[in-house]
Amino acid sequence: MTVTKQNINNNNSNSSGIGMGMLLVLFSQDNKSNITDKPKLTLLSPSKTLLSKAQSTISICLLLFFTTLLLFTLSTFPNTSLTTKPTSHTLSHTLHTPFALQRMGTLHRRGTKSMSDLLISHVPDDTPLDDFRLFLRLLHRSYLTASSDVVFLFPSPSSSSKFTPIISQENHAFSTLLHLHARLNSTRLRQHPKSSFHPNRFRQHQQQQKEPLWGPKTKTNLTASSLGYGSVLSFHASELDPENSLAGFLDRVPLSLRRWACYPMLLGRVRRTFKHVILADVKTLLILKDPLARLKTPGPDSVLVFSKQEKHGKKTQRVVLSSIIIGGARGVRRLSGAMAVEIVRAATQHRKRKNPVTEYAILSQLVGGSGFVLKNRNVDLVASSESIPEAGGSSPTSFWEFAMVQRGVSNHDLNYVIRRQMCSSVLDSSVYRDC
Repeated sequence: MTVTKQNINNNNSNSSGIGMGMLLVLFSQDNKSNITDKPKLTLLSPSKTLLSKAQSTISICLLLFFTTLLLFTLSTFPNTSLTTKPTSHTLSHTLHTPFALQRMGTLHRRGTKSMSDLLISHVPDDTPLDDFRLFLRLLHRSYLTASSDVVFLFPSPSSSSKFTPIISQENHAFSTLLHLHARLNSTRLRQHPKSSFHPNRFRQHQQQQKEPLWGPKTKTNLTASSLGYGSVLSFHASELDPENSLAGFLDRVPLSLRRWACYPMLLGRVRRTFKHVILADVKTLLILKDPLARLKTPGPDSVLVFSKQEKHGKKTQRVVLSSIIIGGARGVRRLSGAMAVEIVRAATQHRKRKNPVTEYAILSQLVGGSGFVLKNRNVDLVASSESIPEAGGSSPTSFWEFAMVQRGVSNHDLNYVIRRQMCSSVLDSSVYRDC
């Protein structure tokens, strides 16, 4: 007991008394000394207070650090990533495919260079898989992708997952076909005379090319390949129109109407990148040749529309085709904005009358007559003199005379007829698995 008091007294005169007190207590416990509980509590209390304050300070610092890190991370994300919840679609991008643009969309194939034209094809959810496959296959063979990037617009992520495997398969088949024909052309062998595909349109000049807009930037040499083709990518409507802006005016918003709310978002983000834009409906249209190659080059504010005759009772009237629209990038963007406004206006009026709102009726009304609304938006509207025939009213051999054909009601075997012609080439049939 005397030794303990002496040590304590010496400890009181020492500048590091608290630490020594801690050591004495631990020493006494190890040696089972008879130190009373009171001095033990007196010596431990300052140590616990100091440790508690240190732990609190460290916790506050860590909280501030992680809060700052979280805020910094969120501030670097695009606005679209803050308005949508993380989904399995977003996670799949991280593991498998790159985003197409600003953490949105899916890049299925990155092109070899930057393109001047853009094809946006919307895919209704009820589009048959076989029809989608034929549309994409003919699109690759039409040479349009030699100067254009291709965007598919799907109504939902589930619809995108349904069609994505077909995009991958047809992209691979096209790449194989393109390099196979190019290899044969570079040798003494000539391509099969029955093949309607020629790779010459995909040859690019050996000069420095501008890098494609879509996907992550790379450091590859863009002049390494002698063949050039555009990118293939897709978006679903909730990425470009996350709030479903037309849902407050319509009980049901089909993709044929919602797409007009998606176009301004997409075309606004790629402004000044593309000269011409084509809007196409995958379900009702087939592109056989490059439609821009046979038409007069549209100006930046121009919009080219096609029409057809339809019978309504005893009257025959001309309606505008909503399945294909071609124009300058600025003109198409302004048209899409005007269409979105007119859809809301029509929905408000038709709700009182309980009449359905149809796309072709709104488009025909918008571009018909004096076209005052479009003129007020500085849209130069041009009515095409070229007609787009229905495949059901043409003979099988006449398909290839037109740049585009519409799917008719009586052409249920159209897919079989076209596929049979493509598979008649021994060379081409070796590429396509369904030949």
